[in-house]
Amino acid sequence: MQNRFLDSRGRPRIVVTGIGVVSPLGNSAIENWKSLLEGRSGIARITRFDASQFPIRIAGEVKDFLAKDYMNAKEARRMSQASQYAVAAATMAMADADMPMPVPNGERTGVLIGTGMGGFERMDESITILRDKGFGRVGPFAMTSSLPNMSSHHVSLIAGAMGPISTVVAACATGTQAIGESMEFIRRGSADVVISGGAEGCIHEAAIAGFGAMRALSTNFNDAPEKASRPFDKDRDGFVLSEGAGVLVLERMDHAVARGARIYVELLGHSSSSDAYHVAAPDPEAAGAVRAMKWAVEDAGLSLDNVDYINAHGTSTTVNDTTESYAIKKLFGELAYKIPVSSSKSMLGHAMGATGAIEAIFCAYAVHEGIIPPTWNYQTPDPDCDLDYVPNQPRPAALRAVLSNSFGLGGQNACLIMGRFENSYVNKGE
Repeated sequence: MQNRFLDSRGRPRIVVTGIGVVSPLGNSAIENWKSLLEGRSGIARITRFDASQFPIRIAGEVKDFLAKDYMNAKEARRMSQASQYAVAAATMAMADADMPMPVPNGERTGVLIGTGMGGFERMDESITILRDKGFGRVGPFAMTSSLPNMSSHHVSLIAGAMGPISTVVAACATGTQAIGESMEFIRRGSADVVISGGAEGCIHEAAIAGFGAMRALSTNFNDAPEKASRPFDKDRDGFVLSEGAGVLVLERMDHAVARGARIYVELLGHSSSSDAYHVAAPDPEAAGAVRAMKWAVEDAGLSLDNVDYINAHGTSTTVNDTTESYAIKKLFGELAYKIPVSSSKSMLGHAMGATGAIEAIFCAYAVHEGIIPPTWNYQTPDPDCDLDYVPNQPRPAALRAVLSNSFGLGGQNACLIMGRFENSYVNKGE
């Protein structure tokens, strides 16, 4: 008889026992989930800097965030915005998992927090000080606060986590790939618990200008920000830059059961792949995206007809949404038209390195509560995007396995498969 704590390949089963989110949709996981289900957009006019002369004047800014509510004020001043968000989300996730900090067994607790741009704003600030005021005015934390691995460091410090630690930097695929790599910490026996996710704090004039120069951002909805992110809609004209952090507590199943933890969902599989095609444009044949989805399903030990819902990358750019829809059809064939697909970015915007982790949390809620979050702002069908995008209304559904996609700049693709805890590894029809 198979050990119930091992999967079909003899690897430790992994569950999610805690979640924490800071995003434009709210400063708690449950507030984010409710905002997504109720269609309360986090996208608004930019307040972080004067964007009045920019062609892009909207973004998804985190609102009403006070770092001192989650960390020592002195330490917060030494952190980037991304690190502050990561520490806040991790603090909430650990509390949600009913785990004390510092953790009781630090050497068996790992950390992996990804970021796309790290402390981008702190580096810019330091360069400006150097050029305007000279060498002697640059602060001693200029470099450390801008490094991409600092979010993982600060989370490990507050949690007393002394096990394996790493950082994923994979553009838009970061948060998803970070969770996948964290699964490997547990599978190979290096950790019992991993604090994992992604963080980003890049609502900055240079980031807006840079993505704007690529013609990647929405410019047609400055006067109606909440309507700007419209994945799969024919009138979409670009993504909306956002920020925040999503952190999950991943735990070896037997460890979680032994301590009586509440389990949201089981993590079943993950994958990553490269397009090896272009720095920004997706492969028009979608071969990399297809490989990533296929490998994730195989890693989970499932078949394609086990996938009940796909949380799409769905950025609201013309090329991405068309290519992702094509990739789903290419892999799933006729099944593609029976699988609900939706994009959380319709309300969240694109939080870069944090997006995949926040969307993984939305998937965990979807499975745990039996509700598919909709694609808001879907009004005009696009003939090239002809799947079921769950438009403008949440949909009750008994979800057994869901797929979450993240496809990033540089052709980096990452996917996660998670399933309902009670009946994971039960194929349909068996």
